Amino acid sequence: MANPTRWATDTGPEHSQWYIDRFRRLAAEGADLAGEARFMDAMVAPGSRILDAGCGTGRVGAALAARGHTVVGVDADPALVEAARADHPRPRWLVADLAELDLAAAGEPEPFDAAVVAGNVMAFVAPGTEPAVLARIAAHLRPDGAVVVGFGTDRGYPLTEFDAHAVAAGLRLEHRFATWDLRPWRDGADFAVSVLRRPA
Repeated sequence: MANPTRWATDTGPEHSQWYIDRFRRLAAEGADLAGEARFMDAMVAPGSRILDAGCGTGRVGAALAARGHTVVGVDADPALVEAARADHPRPRWLVADLAELDLAAAGEPEPFDAAVVAGNVMAFVAPGTEPAVLARIAAHLRPDGAVVVGFGTDRGYPLTEFDAHAVAAGLRLEHRFATWDLRPWRDGADFAVSVLRRPA
């Protein structure tokens, strides 16, 4: 990876294991961890091919795979990918930097019907790589494919910049919500879920 992600530089060495343990504990307690997956499942056809970009421990991709989709998950943190492989063996999980994403080189040449970028991923990529991340994700979509990106609006990545980077990546904003459960967007909301599409 050319530049370390903020996930690596802005957190301590124990953070990844804390994150893994947290989501394993939440799953064991029966917490609802599939909200983003329900959102994506409603958008795509049955049996779609979905990229889980910044997959973390695999909770979103695993829920989509359980709904019958073919999922490839990618994350820059090897510890999170190893946890995803251990806990959710059905999807394919890969270690890769989203800013340099080339899944054809990893044996996944087929384009994706959609991509999901959940869990504040855009706030954790390496500084200055946000345009490249969106461009590389867009490059892996089929024409008319969608990418849904969710992140906190207080995470240092202004929506005006995000929107400009999305346009530069060849993506068109279709919808924006304030939550993954479709609360309407309003100026000043502390979270944004943006539905983007690669034009046909």
